[in-house]
Amino acid sequence: IIDATDKIGNGVQLRHMAAGTVSALDTDVANYERLSWTQKGDGLTVLKGTEDRALIDRVFSIVGFTGFGSGEPKKTVFDPAKDKSFPTGFAISGNRAATWNDKMDAFVFGIREPRKRTTPAVAPGATPPAEGEDAPAAPATPAGASEADEKVDLVLWHWKDSRLQSQQQVQEGADRNYTYLSMYHVGPQKFVRLADDDMRTVSLAPKEKFAIGFDEREYELMGNMDGRRFRDVYVINPATGERKLALKRARWYNGTSPDGQSLLYYDDGHFFVHNMATGQAKNITMGVPTSFIDLENDTNVVKPPTQPMGWVKGSKAVLITDNWDIWQVPVDGGAAVNLTVNGKKDQIRYQRRFPMETAEEREDGIDLSKPNYFGVYGEWTKKSGIARLDGGKPGLANVLWDDASFGRLMKAEKADVVLYTKETATEPGDYYATDSKFGTPKRLTDMRPQVANYNWTPGVQLVNYTCDKGDKLQAALYLPANYEKGKSYPTLVYFYEKMSQSANQFGVPSANGFNKSVYTSQGYAVLIPDIVYKVNDPGMSAVWCMVPAVKAAIGTGVVDAKKVGITGHSWGGYQTSFLVTQTDIFAAAVAGAPLTNMVSMYSLIYKNSGGGNMAIFESSQGRFKGGYLDNWDAYYRNSPVFFAKNVKTPLMILHNDKDGAVDFTQGVEYYNTLRRLGKPVILLEYVGENHGLARRPNQRDYTARMKEYFDHYLKGAPAPDWMVNGVPRLKMEDHLKDRNKKADPATKKITTDPAGGEVSKK
Repeated sequence: IIDATDKIGNGVQLRHMAAGTVSALDTDVANYERLSWTQKGDGLTVLKGTEDRALIDRVFSIVGFTGFGSGEPKKTVFDPAKDKSFPTGFAISGNRAATWNDKMDAFVFGIREPRKRTTPAVAPGATPPAEGEDAPAAPATPAGASEADEKVDLVLWHWKDSRLQSQQQVQEGADRNYTYLSMYHVGPQKFVRLADDDMRTVSLAPKEKFAIGFDEREYELMGNMDGRRFRDVYVINPATGERKLALKRARWYNGTSPDGQSLLYYDDGHFFVHNMATGQAKNITMGVPTSFIDLENDTNVVKPPTQPMGWVKGSKAVLITDNWDIWQVPVDGGAAVNLTVNGKKDQIRYQRRFPMETAEEREDGIDLSKPNYFGVYGEWTKKSGIARLDGGKPGLANVLWDDASFGRLMKAEKADVVLYTKETATEPGDYYATDSKFGTPKRLTDMRPQVANYNWTPGVQLVNYTCDKGDKLQAALYLPANYEKGKSYPTLVYFYEKMSQSANQFGVPSANGFNKSVYTSQGYAVLIPDIVYKVNDPGMSAVWCMVPAVKAAIGTGVVDAKKVGITGHSWGGYQTSFLVTQTDIFAAAVAGAPLTNMVSMYSLIYKNSGGGNMAIFESSQGRFKGGYLDNWDAYYRNSPVFFAKNVKTPLMILHNDKDGAVDFTQGVEYYNTLRRLGKPVILLEYVGENHGLARRPNQRDYTARMKEYFDHYLKGAPAPDWMVNGVPRLKMEDHLKDRNKKADPATKKITTDPAGGEVSKK
C-alpha cells in the first residue's frame, strides 16, 4: 500500500520478487487500508476509503484482485453507494479487513453505522473565520457557566435493560465499533446482510455453504443475572440470507464439522449432531458405555459436559473425552471406540491433544492415519507424560512418562524434529529435542546453573487425606530448603480449589505476594491442598477439606503444628477469611481481595466487566442454588463477616481501592467488623490498584510485608512497628521513604532479613 501525505499517488502496488518489477493494481486520491491476502496467495482485498465531511469515519469500498500468475490480475470493486440494496445509514466498516471467500466469488466483510460529526467540518480549501469576522452563533450560556456546567450527565438504569448500564459503559467502545457480517456475491452482483440487531453474531461454516447465527435476545437478561446463558442457533444461507432455526435454547454449542455439514452440541448428558442440510438431529453418545458429564465440575451447573477434542478428518466421527479416556464417536451410526483403553482403570487422565499438523491441515480435522500425541496425567501419582496413538488403533504408547511435567510439544514442519519441555519441582523447565519416535532426547537448554547457587526445595511429597464428607484428596507438600528428616518446620498453606496437580511444576521466584520458591528457600514448608465443593456450602467445603489436609500434613512430621500460616487471593482470600472463623489451626493468615459477605457481594458490580455478581454465585464459583432471598441460610452460614466473633487468628487483608473483581467494600466491611470486635486485623490498601498489584513498587512492598508478617507469627521474628502500632496518615510518606532507604538501590528490594521476594543463596 502506498500512502502519501497529500494522497496523490496513493494506491496498491505489486512487486514481482523474481523480476524485481513493480506494477500498480489500483491508484486514486484515497486511503487504502487493511490489505488481506488469501491463504494460498492467489487473491487479495483492500479497503479503499474517501472522506465525507459529514462523517468522522471514512467511506469505504472494497477492491479485490484475483488471477495472480496468469497475466494481468482481475480487479473487482464493490461500492455500496452504487448498490440500492445496501442498507440506508450503514457503511463498510474499517474495523475489520474484507476478505475473499474460499471460492473467491464473494467478498466477506463487516458493516456498521458510521459516526457523524457533531459540528460541521471545514470544507476543503476553506479557512476558519478571521479575527473580527462573524462566526456561527453559539447557544448562550449563563454568565460564569461553561457548556459542561449546563450539560446534563445522567446514567439511567432500567429494570428491563438486558445488560446493566455499568456493563454497557464498559462495552461502549465495542458496541460503537461493532460490525455486522455481510457478503457481496460478485457473479450476481448481490449484497447479502448476514448479521443484524436480531442476530448479531454470525460466522461462516467451513466450505461456506452455510453460516451459523446466534440469537440471544430472549435469554440475555436472565443469563446476565443467573449465569445460565442460552441462545437460539440458526443455519443461514449465505447466498440469500435465509435463516432456519436449528437449535432452540442451546447452552452448549460445540461448533461445526470440517466439511461444514453438521453442528455438534451437548444437552442433558449427551452429544448430538445436527445436519444443516436436512435439519435432522441425532444423539451420537446414546449407548456409549461411559458418561460424558464432567464429574470434576463441582459447581451447581446441572450435568456439565466433558470436552470434545475435535472432529476426525472426513467428518465421520468426533473425539470426545469422558473423565478419563478419549472416545472416537461415529456420527452416522456404529459403535464408539475407547482409543485410550486404560484411563479409568489405571486412574490416568488423557487430558489434551497436541496438534502437530499445520494450520491448513488442522482445518480438515484430526487425521487418525497419522501419529497423534496426547498429554497424560496420573491422578494419584502426579506423574505425567506424552502418549502416541498410531493409525487410530486403540491403545496408546507412552513415549514419555516420568515424575515430571511435560508440555509445549511441537514438530518442525519440514523435518522429523520434535520439541517439548520438561520440568519438576526441583528443576526449571528446559527444552528437549527428539524425533517423532522419541528416541534419545537431546537437552537444548539448561537452566540448572542459574539456580545452583541458591537454596531450593529438595522435593515435594504427596499427602493423602479424606475430607469430612468422605472425598479422597491429595495435597502437595514442598519441603523447605536444607530439610532435615525428623525436624518440623513452619509451614504456609496456599490454595485455590484444586492445585495438587501442579506438584511437578517448578516455582519461578517472584516478588508479587506469595511465592512457594521464595518461602521454601527461606526455611518454610509449603502445603498446597485440594478442595472439593458441595453445593450451597463453598465456605464450609473449605473447612471440611483444609483442616483434614493440615492435620494429615502435620502427621508427616514435616509441619510444625503450632506454626502453620495460610494465605490465598480472591477466591482463596475468601476461603482464608472464612476458615479463620471456623478453626484455630492457623497461627496467622493473609487474605488477598477476599469476598467476606456473600449477601452484600451478590448484588454488587463486577467492575472490570461491568456485569453483576449474581451469575458468579448462581452458576460459577459461588455454587449457590439461587439468590440469597431464596437461599438465605446458605448465604449466611458461608459469609465470614457473620462469624467474625469466632476469629482468634491474626489476619492481614490486602484489598485495593480500585478492585474491579471483588469490591473494595468487602475488605473494608470485614476489617471494620473485626476492628469493632478488637480482633488483630490489618488492612493493606494500595491506592489505584485493581484486583492484583500491577505496579512493581507495590508488588515489592506487599511481598516484603507479607514475609515480615509470617516471619513474626511463624518464626518468632520481631514485629516491625507498622504491624504493632500502624502508621498514621501524616507519617505514611516518611514511613515509605524509610522503607525505601532500606532497599537495595539497584534492585529496590526490601533488605529485611530475609528479603521479601528473594530466594536465599547457599
